[in-house]
Amino acid sequence: MNRNNTQQVSAPDATTRHARLASCQGTLAKLSGLGLLALAAAAGVFAATSSAAEDVKISDASPLYGVTIPKGYRQWQLIAPAIEAEPLNELRVVLGNAKAIQAYDQGTLPFPDGTILTKLAWKHAQSPEFAPASVPGAATTVQVMVKDSKKYAATGGWGFGRFVDGKPVDLAQHQTCFACHQALVKNHDYVFTRFAR
Repeated sequence: MNRNNTQQVSAPDATTRHARLASCQGTLAKLSGLGLLALAAAAGVFAATSSAAEDVKISDASPLYGVTIPKGYRQWQLIAPAIEAEPLNELRVVLGNAKAIQAYDQGTLPFPDGTILTKLAWKHAQSPEFAPASVPGAATTVQVMVKDSKKYAATGGWGFGRFVDGKPVDLAQHQTCFACHQALVKNHDYVFTRFAR
């Protein structure tokens, strides 16, 4: 964390960037063997907008959507952890603001406006203290999704943001977000992550 309460993450390697820019069809093929937990993790879920200004840190916004990293997101509640297989090889957690947690608790779909989901990802590392255990290694991305059905009507009501080292990634990567969510999880309000109970 830096003094602005945003997580600093390192740039992904070329393999990771290539995997993220792959077509949704390639993503679907990769995900089909990972099971429900990995589907929940594969979400590219997550953001913050002016409709939830109290949760948003003023920072660089994602291209296309204008999403920023939410202020105080590290204090939000856990929705679900996940493991992403190769080539990304990541441990991930998805956190939600109060509206997100309430919607998950009540089984509300579609998610209400103001819902914000934030995914944190780290490279998978072996624990130095206990060899069979996996622990978070180097941070890779912070991904954010925010629900604003009017502002993001063309993308199912969701705005997306993907950040590396606290800065949004390029336009090309953001252009892949909604297509993948639409192809794979339209029936769950475009959200991959299911509540881990």
